[in-house]
Amino acid sequence: MARFCVQLSSGISRNIPLAFGEGNVEIESRKSAIASSVSNSRILILGGTGRVGGSTALALSSFCPDARVIVGGRNREKAARMVSKLGDKSEFVYIDINDSRSVEEALNDVDLVVHTAGPFQRAESCTVLEAAIRTKTAYLDVCDDTSYAWRAKSYMKRAVEANVPAITTGGIYPGVSNVMAAELVRAIKNQGKGEPQKLRFYYYTAGSGGAGPTILSTSFLLLGEEVVAYKKGEEIKLRPYSGMLNIDFGIGIGKKDVFLLNLPEVRSGHEMLGVPSVSARFGTSPFFWNWGMVAMTYLLRPETLRDRTKVGELVRLFDPLVRAVDRIAGEKVSMRVDLESSDGKTRTGIFSHRRLSESVGISTAAFALAILEGATQPGVWFPEEAGGIAVDARETLLSRASKGTINFVMNKAPWMVATDPKEIGFGIY
Repeated sequence: MARFCVQLSSGISRNIPLAFGEGNVEIESRKSAIASSVSNSRILILGGTGRVGGSTALALSSFCPDARVIVGGRNREKAARMVSKLGDKSEFVYIDINDSRSVEEALNDVDLVVHTAGPFQRAESCTVLEAAIRTKTAYLDVCDDTSYAWRAKSYMKRAVEANVPAITTGGIYPGVSNVMAAELVRAIKNQGKGEPQKLRFYYYTAGSGGAGPTILSTSFLLLGEEVVAYKKGEEIKLRPYSGMLNIDFGIGIGKKDVFLLNLPEVRSGHEMLGVPSVSARFGTSPFFWNWGMVAMTYLLRPETLRDRTKVGELVRLFDPLVRAVDRIAGEKVSMRVDLESSDGKTRTGIFSHRRLSESVGISTAAFALAILEGATQPGVWFPEEAGGIAVDARETLLSRASKGTINFVMNKAPWMVATDPKEIGFGIY
């Protein structure tokens, strides 16, 4: 079984100046070279029959056709269809992620486990991560829950002692958004533009983004959580789905309304990147879905929205309607990361894709490859930490993750990414 002594791939051949003063250059989306040592790796994807896990499996197969992608789950019928898509080197393994013995047995002969079996909200333990540490298997999850992410982080010492590299919150958002934030922080510091002061994450998904019931469950569960944000170093708590802003996500998306949500990259961005003020907002379309989300925070008790069983009943009720509206709304996804420095200037990154489920899969696959190539140190890390994705590996990860994007720019002034910049006086504003 391959272990993690392989050298980091040299990545793409041309230099993409993400953080070194020439950040106005758009990043071309294309596949980076894969280290030959990674080609025969065995990668287990838990939740591999779902939208996120399935798209991750397909992306990994595309990036690295020689890798052995193992689909882990409980639905044999769905798994058979996925394995047929992936080809001869793929296989199915029945796994119940709530059964630690089942998980541990499945990990005994794999190089990396990718945990996509959400939602992660209200999960009481890190069963998969614990099994990964016991079997000395590299680990990646697409967690989007603050409590779960920091519970995973508490396993840092055990992971280091076991020589296991692990990343939590390694999808598109959180995940790629964290790496974008880290690069913007690095750009400001390297260019002598003052100190980072305000970090703002903005996310938009049309309808459910084609990601199915999981993202619906996640959204409803987050409505039951008080929003944690940071203002000048102080933690503040706010009402979920409040604080609406109209944000320009650039070409292909335009301006969208976004609302406060409790997301893990807020705390990790504050603590790991040292930014005093951090917040995250999310919005969807059509517009009445946002109204509905606001209404739910008033009409339903927080205890109801924090109950996974009751939220599951709500998802079953709304899912057919959401799927019907998705056919009209589309599946576009976009994120915008703004970082303001102490000199009053803001630098921006934007990442937009036509399909959320596809983009999540590509982004997660990019993290998986980075781990297998040795970009992650032993321990449990957030994506923005240098121990999670080495600084010199970020460019390669972002290039891979940007495959198929309709708009991906880094380290630009806000007016340069506007959908319709206005000319005032002698310049553009």
